Amino acid sequence: MNTNKLSWSSSIRALSGSKVSQTIIKLEQGGIKTLGDLLWVFPLRLQPAPSIKSFTHALIDELFWGAGEIVSINFSPTFKRRGKGGIPLFNGHCLIKDHSSEMLLNLKWFNVYPGLKKQLESYQEFSFLGKVSEFNGQLQIVNPKINPNQSSHQNGMLIEYPTINTVSGKNLERTINRIPAPLWEEQVSLLSFDLEKKLNLKCLNNAFKVMHAKVTSHQNARDLALERIKYEEFLKNQLMMLARKKRNLNLKAPILHLNPDELKGIVQKFPYELTTDQMAVSETIQKDLSSSSPMMRLIQGDVGCGKTTVAIIAALISVKNNYQVALMCPTEALASQHFHTLKSMDIEETKISLLIGSMKTKEKEAINQALLSGQCQFVIGTHALIQQSVEFKNLGLVIIDEQHKFGVEQRQKLAKKANEGIAHTLIMSATPIPRSLQLAQYGDLNISTIKSMPDGRKGIKTRVVTNDTYSKYLSFIKTRMSIGEQVYIVVPAIEDSETLDIKSVLSLEKEYKKYFPEFSIGTLHGQLDSKEKEKIMSDFANAKIDLLISTTVIEVGINVVNSTVISIYNPDRFGLSSLHQLRGRVGRGDKAGFCFLITDEKTSKEAMQRLKIVEKTLDGFEIAEADLKNRGMGDLFGNNQSGHLNRFKAAHIFTDFSIFEKVSSDIEVLKSSETEFINQLLLNFIEDPQVSSTI
Repeated sequence: MNTNKLSWSSSIRALSGSKVSQTIIKLEQGGIKTLGDLLWVFPLRLQPAPSIKSFTHALIDELFWGAGEIVSINFSPTFKRRGKGGIPLFNGHCLIKDHSSEMLLNLKWFNVYPGLKKQLESYQEFSFLGKVSEFNGQLQIVNPKINPNQSSHQNGMLIEYPTINTVSGKNLERTINRIPAPLWEEQVSLLSFDLEKKLNLKCLNNAFKVMHAKVTSHQNARDLALERIKYEEFLKNQLMMLARKKRNLNLKAPILHLNPDELKGIVQKFPYELTTDQMAVSETIQKDLSSSSPMMRLIQGDVGCGKTTVAIIAALISVKNNYQVALMCPTEALASQHFHTLKSMDIEETKISLLIGSMKTKEKEAINQALLSGQCQFVIGTHALIQQSVEFKNLGLVIIDEQHKFGVEQRQKLAKKANEGIAHTLIMSATPIPRSLQLAQYGDLNISTIKSMPDGRKGIKTRVVTNDTYSKYLSFIKTRMSIGEQVYIVVPAIEDSETLDIKSVLSLEKEYKKYFPEFSIGTLHGQLDSKEKEKIMSDFANAKIDLLISTTVIEVGINVVNSTVISIYNPDRFGLSSLHQLRGRVGRGDKAGFCFLITDEKTSKEAMQRLKIVEKTLDGFEIAEADLKNRGMGDLFGNNQSGHLNRFKAAHIFTDFSIFEKVSSDIEVLKSSETEFINQLLLNFIEDPQVSSTI
């Protein structure tokens, strides 16, 4: 291995011999491609290695290394098997006595191979390492390491790596240890050593050495090292955002002019007066559209604040300039609803079409032809819009409804269907975005917020329902239906599950028909075909159905103003923002709305505390902040935006926001004092496929 030619960007194959090992291949398949990638795989355990001591030093919840004589060994089969050959598994314990104190300590193993018993029987005494706990007054260690090797400790530190794509922690440790010593001194940060000093930062190289036990360290040093690593993650994230924003400014989009009188004429088409916020955002969008740089704007606001109205205004500006508009929705129900809303407005001169996957081939072909010829000016659809067969004559504006339901790649695919550069993009989010997440995930977008609600809204009252109050709840919804109001019932499943104790559409349909035989009850879920869904929603909108039992297909955008009650079963199965979204299906007219979160005795104390957040506040920003804390923030520069997968390896935008803010401040310093350096970094990122392939 020629270490002189290695850098942190070198392939991990450089650590292998002439034949690439399976370990290297597996790591590559697991996403670890370069030597630099190895630095970001942190140990599961990193702490000072203990020395062998008397059992009197064994403390509960602390790591202990002891040695002693075997008193008894007892293993019993678990009736479980593992592996292709179906090898039987065993649970076992070994009682061991300390020579110096005569104390006894229990070692326990669960679901282990039978060979462990033979191994133990071959010893008269041995050493062991593990975390001490207590059971029935007896000290014990569960799944201890037997005769741990002192050589596995680095610089007096006990280090334990995770398994990556079947590569064991031990093999991963061996791979990392093959990184040549001189390379650990080569700068790994995006910043130079001098700039690290200028910004009063710890050296990132030293931080990685601490985290990988290349130097002896104490807990405070490890905490500081982790802070420096988090700083670097945020630094890269923000520079990628700046690069993406800079790249977007270099793209070209059609110029869509509109004078104030024309905007006023569009606004007058609505049968209600716009709020101050709606007018302000509409004017901002008008300015965006009149620029040759593509608009990249996100409108955020609480459920029912009127984002769709603003989006329609933007669409009509585009149509007035003889450019086409595409509005993409996550569900066919929402697309159909937008289509019928627009058709009912006073915009007969605008040719509007609906394009959804369930349409017949001939219908789709006719719409595709109308889009290609320019006859269709405004198309509303689902993912069907991004199919290769859909082409536009002159697409000017793309509107994405409920942006979190789409991946980045899907959004950019539609915007790139413009013939002139790229289409302007307007994104709507009914889940208010906390400031921290705005900066991290949408730093390259301009964000407008609509806070004021339309006049006449009576608000929504939310209550958690327990077994004790369930009968009162049933009585309440019967009263509401008796006066002509309608009810949504939302459940997490379509059918009963053998493994999950949750309510389902089909089981609740039977229950509610028994409770309320005099009322019309319908069901809605994803397994129904499009025509069935459309008929059910049409019947509910026309008050032919009093109570609709549904999965979360109603979460997004459905608008039936006569529905005043929504009841959500097993609410602990939903994120807080989803509960808030669902709650927004009621209270949309001049009648008060009611939301019931129906729990049972199995709902945990922690889940109840989370539900109380939804019960006590209608502030979507507060709820989104709490949801972010619970669920994570998703992937910022990829196609995955699921909250469960935190893109950062060490940092978290919520808990480490103070570090994030320092990075923001430091970047401003560098932009003024190190302009050439920053510009070069941004240029490098602009050329990075991870940035250039996303909008």
